[in-house]
Amino acid sequence: MPQAASKWPFRWDLLLRYRYIETIALWEGRLTTRHLCDTFGIGRQQASKDINNYLREVGKGNLEYDKYLKGYKPTPEFAPQVTQGLADEYLHLMARNNELMNMFESLALNVGNVEVLHHPVRDVKPEVLRPIMQAARQQRRLDCDYVSLNNPDREGRIIVPHTLVYTGLRWHVRAWCEKNQEYRDFVLSRFRDTPELMDTSSQGAGDDTEWNTPADIRIIADPRLSPAQREVVETDYGMEKGELRIATRGKLVPYALRLLHINPREQFEDPTAQQIVVANRDELEPWLFG
Repeated sequence: MPQAASKWPFRWDLLLRYRYIETIALWEGRLTTRHLCDTFGIGRQQASKDINNYLREVGKGNLEYDKYLKGYKPTPEFAPQVTQGLADEYLHLMARNNELMNMFESLALNVGNVEVLHHPVRDVKPEVLRPIMQAARQQRRLDCDYVSLNNPDREGRIIVPHTLVYTGLRWHVRAWCEKNQEYRDFVLSRFRDTPELMDTSSQGAGDDTEWNTPADIRIIADPRLSPAQREVVETDYGMEKGELRIATRGKLVPYALRLLHINPREQFEDPTAQQIVVANRDELEPWLFG
């Protein structure tokens, strides 16, 4: 099991470089000082020092120098320490480098064989996000203008934000709404003008019952698939004993299902269309939209 990053007493920039060392070595099979120099803008001497410190303080025995590769490679005993050892970590790293290709002429990673689809960007201005973050951290009331499909004209609201949420498609903020006297989700791209900070409030994250209620989503391969087809799907999703359990917050259940492209209220005639279904739909019913 990977170690929790919080156990390491390193500066944030150093921890990032250690994670980079681990990710590149594991998934590319070759790490050089140039990887670090080009990515972090440091000198070769510092890059060499980082690798040696990683081997001495973090991943002892994880890497060995290969004179034929002219770089470091993972040893058979390699065990992730500051990463989870998941392919997603490397793939997301390449995706981010791909985004920067238009900004920088040279990057340490070769992303020529990678193509990334991006969802449309929902514009959020700094002058909107800054006071929202400040209000969330200080539990302060926020006077803002907000639009929605039900109220497309600007409407003044006073909210008390507590958490920003990324659903995989958009960002919203979970906040107490004084007008409706309940906690609601507010899409960041629907705020208008600059919200104004007000005084502190007694309404915090601890009072948001729906937010603090845990929920487990149980995903299985569609039972209508053949045993061989179900085995393929189960392997795709890393299911254990034919089931994938996703622990989340009750209020985030519908967003998690959308990420999986699951509509629990609809079943396709062709089981290969969606391939997975929710096994505990009745338990999740209170959290579903519509």
